[in-house]
Amino acid sequence: MEPLPPSFSAVTLTLLAGQTHVNLLGNIHGGEVMRLVDSTAGAVAGRHSGGPAVTAAMDEMAFLAPVKVGDILRATAQVNWAGTTSMEVGVRVETEPWNQAGTAPVHVASAYLVFVAIGPNNVPRQIPALAPQTPDEIRRMREAEIRRSHRLSRKQEILDDRAGHREA
Repeated sequence: MEPLPPSFSAVTLTLLAGQTHVNLLGNIHGGEVMRLVDSTAGAVAGRHSGGPAVTAAMDEMAFLAPVKVGDILRATAQVNWAGTTSMEVGVRVETEPWNQAGTAPVHVASAYLVFVAIGPNNVPRQIPALAPQTPDEIRRMREAEIRRSHRLSRKQEILDDRAGHREA
């Protein structure tokens, strides 16, 4: 498989935030933002891998500002790192008021998700490598490698701790 640049599979999805998306505080429910993030990242993962890919982990999700009813919510995503069968997808969420064209977008959330490409019988399948083209894409790949290393180290530490505390 030929390595692919992050731009090959980049996706932007939008949502006009309405009354059906509201939480008890009158803002858009964080779960609605998370759904848009997962859908956008899933589209990117499917495009990069050339087929089905499933969410394996949401490594990090940061909510930075509230989203209001009437905001145009825009999630932009790209692959930051690709391994043999899995990939990290970074998502940036911004809003703009629906009725104020030209208003500068507000960065409201960011997330990193891990996807695994699956084939027949839900078995992981090989995906193309990532070929970053720009300094920003190279930086994103390095940072994704750090997150992956921390994720795997944390998992191993937990497994080691459990093994040391098993009861008979």
